[in-house]
Amino acid sequence: MIDIWTPGLEAGNIGVTSFIVIALIFFSTKFKVLDKNGVIAAAALGLGVGAFGHWSWLIILLSFLGSSHKATKWRFDEKTKLGLCESEDGHRGWTNVVANGGLPGIVALLSYISGDHENGLWMFTAAVAVAAADTFASEIGCLDNRVRMITTMKPCKAGINGGFSPNGQIAAAIGAIWVAAMALIIEYNPMYAAAAAIIGWLGCQVDSLLGALLENRGYMTKDSVNFSAISFGILAMWWYLGMPVL
Repeated sequence: MIDIWTPGLEAGNIGVTSFIVIALIFFSTKFKVLDKNGVIAAAALGLGVGAFGHWSWLIILLSFLGSSHKATKWRFDEKTKLGLCESEDGHRGWTNVVANGGLPGIVALLSYISGDHENGLWMFTAAVAVAAADTFASEIGCLDNRVRMITTMKPCKAGINGGFSPNGQIAAAIGAIWVAAMALIIEYNPMYAAAAAIIGWLGCQVDSLLGALLENRGYMTKDSVNFSAISFGILAMWWYLGMPVL
């Protein structure tokens, strides 16, 4: 019998990973989740995450992709009229895939190299939770007119870097909890799952702070802000797990 539960470059794991990636390509194309280059990037990332981590990690990543697409399409016409959409039809491109999934992919690779997939799962989860929290906050919070700048607490326009709203904060929490819940199904550890959810929400706040302090002044780009916020999530979970400093 083929073993599909052992992580890493094992025949069973690679077989299930390949099947999931094929399904990813089909559904991403059919439902216009990603553009052509986005599909290619997501497929490559998915293969790396599944092969070096485990196919179940890919499920976590796909749960983020699917839910973030739903958040993007939520009241899409209204957001388009207000100029709050990144694309004309809701597609996500390869840059978005790399910005949100690149670091989780690196976590999978490092987990394979170190042989520590148990802790790797939760650092991976924290990274994806930050990405989910930020995406949910942006896509849902942008239509809340109770927006304030995170650094001054003064009212500001919706969609501006560093702005936050009550609905956005709730959405960020939902996004982070959703990802953590998926990880909890894979490995039952309520404490680690709760930590991943909290770190995901905190990572969204880091994203807002960097946006207000640095991106608005031209010192950082949107992608570099995302990279930094997700890095925070990985390092915070690293600290929580009590892993040694290299």
